[in-house]
This record gives sequence, structure tokens and C-alpha cells, in this order.
Amino acid sequence: MKTHNRLDKSFGPSGSFAGLIIFIAGAVYTYFSLTGIVLIIFGAFFGFTHTGVLIDFESKRARFSNYLFGIIPAGRWIDIQPEMKLEIRKSHTAWRTFSRGNRTLDTEESDFRLILTDSEGNEIMPLKKFSDTFSAKQETEIFRMKLNL
Repeated sequence: MKTHNRLDKSFGPSGSFAGLIIFIAGAVYTYFSLTGIVLIIFGAFFGFTHTGVLIDFESKRARFSNYLFGIIPAGRWIDIQPEMKLEIRKSHTAWRTFSRGNRTLDTEESDFRLILTDSEGNEIMPLKKFSDTFSAKQETEIFRMKLNL
């Protein structure tokens, strides 16, 4: 059984929103000219590209990937060894966007991540994100049982 856990937008919330606007504008502009297809391609790339983790519980491996255009995974598989550990860590991410009027827009996001670490505690990859610690602890036990960690 494979599960896909979506983590973050690669270009942040402002970049993804701008990509969606460019995608829609390209779709409208394609009605008038075929050069709108270029806008559709750029908009789809910026609007839909995200990071995620694909976990294969049967083969005990995981792949952290950037999903280009939202569908094409770019990453490599890592075999999960029995000596690896799972940890819950708080994640704080901030994005800063500058407007043409020299104003800044700061967007912050805090969540909890289930992190796969090696035997020494070094981070390998995040596996899933949660909004609270209670659900993170429940999922950690489920992952430990499925991955035999």
C-alpha cells in the first residue's frame, strides 16, 4: 500500500496564487492567440508544483519529491532500515513576498512534522505534517507498526 502525503507549496502561498492567476489568464488568452499556451505552462508550473512524500509500506521505502506541475515526481527512493527512528518536530515556515510598491507580505505557518531520522538522530526526510501533537502521536504509532521501526 502506497500513501502520498502533500507537504508544502514549492513557491509559497503567494507564488502559487500568482501561478494560478497566470494559468487562468493563459487559458482565457489562448482563445485570442496561441501564445497563451506559454502562460498556461508557466502558470501550471508555479501554481501546482508542491513537495510531498510517497511512502510504500510493503517495500518499506519512502521518496521525498518535488511534484512538478503537481503530477511529475522528481526524487529518489530511500529504503527504510530497522535502526531508523521516527520523531515529531515543530516546524515554523515563513514566506516573504515583496510588492512593486515596496511593501512586504509575510506569511507564516507552524505545524508538526513526523520526521524520519537515522540511528544517530540526523534528519533524513519529513514523512507527514500535522496541525496538532495529538494526531501526530497517533500517526507515529501507526507508522512504527507499519514500517517495523
